[in-house]
Amino acid sequence: MNRQKRTLYAVIGIIILLAAGMVYAWSVLSISIGAFFTEWSKARLSTTFTICMMCFCLGGMCGGMTAKKLNVKHSVWISGALFLAGFLIASAAQTTLVMYIGYGVLCGFASGFAYNAAMSTVSAWFPDRQGQISGILLMGFGLSSFVIGKVYQACTPSGAGVEAWRTSFRAFGIILAVIMAVCGCFFKRPEPGELEKLNISGTKKKRADDGLELSTSEMIRRPSFWIFLIWTICLGASGMALISQASGIAKEVGPQVEGGTIATVVGLISIFNAIGRVFFGNLFDRKGRKVTMLLSGAAFAASAFILVFALISHSFALIVIGFICCGFSYGGLTPSISAYVNASYGARHYAMNFSVMNLNLLVASFGSTIAGALYDAGGSYMAALFFIIGACLLSIVCTLLIRKV
Repeated sequence: MNRQKRTLYAVIGIIILLAAGMVYAWSVLSISIGAFFTEWSKARLSTTFTICMMCFCLGGMCGGMTAKKLNVKHSVWISGALFLAGFLIASAAQTTLVMYIGYGVLCGFASGFAYNAAMSTVSAWFPDRQGQISGILLMGFGLSSFVIGKVYQACTPSGAGVEAWRTSFRAFGIILAVIMAVCGCFFKRPEPGELEKLNISGTKKKRADDGLELSTSEMIRRPSFWIFLIWTICLGASGMALISQASGIAKEVGPQVEGGTIATVVGLISIFNAIGRVFFGNLFDRKGRKVTMLLSGAAFAASAFILVFALISHSFALIVIGFICCGFSYGGLTPSISAYVNASYGARHYAMNFSVMNLNLLVASFGSTIAGALYDAGGSYMAALFFIIGACLLSIVCTLLIRKV
């Protein structure tokens, strides 16, 4: 066993997360489904993704609860089996209820279960580079929806009466099951003392009073947990609001721009979000929590202001710049969560603590609902952008309030 072998586990983790992140491509996958089931409203279709996100959180929680009892390879295999069942059930859907069960419940749960297994396992192999490895892993998770969305669009024609999406869903289920089965065979957590034999340890010596190695019940009694949770909700809600309204914002500024160009420009958010995850993950390791959180929140707010000026000036070039900057700055959220939980509350209970912190999604997901309601009320996306700016400014306040308490 050598130090380089842990790189293998990082690669496997990236592959698992690339597969598990497929569920985030729902906005693209649902286009052909909506075209086939013309009687299904947008609200009924979007409920599928809401259920998926809720079950993602539930899957992450269950992954954290079983982390010490279940071999990680078994966790990955279970995820693969659930993905297979979920996509097969969804592919046979004739009602929204069946779609909710297949894609929403089973695939959402499988994604959260695999996400927790990959993040907790690979993070355990890299105690010396928590921010960096979190950023790299989450880059794969973030890029998944963009890559899968493009593949799906290219291979799945849509329209009334066209059932090609069913074949694509069945193929996705089989492919995910195979990926999880193979990756699970080569995936494992470090044994006690194994990292010490490889001369790998954290970058700093930890004291018992630093707030480290806390159980979940101890963690949630600390004010720092709740303040950081609010920070994650603020940035998470901002990101959800932007992603859900990005196409509409671009169309408002450039009504003459072709749909394919709009889709590509909106896709820049995902691409630069993935790049931002690596950047901010490395920044966390080098400059620490405060600098990383402040820069992410301030940059997101400034980026939203660029979009405000784009709406005022009707400049599509500013839309492109704004989407790139927003995606990049939003990339600071997920690696900060992973690195912060490990650095502040310890590695021993990381799997459970990490899943609890990720419950921010249950609240943050309403960012898209709020942004949509603001648009309905005013007929413009300006109010939604100021909602994003306000949430980002609140995140800056939270950053300044956090102490090791």
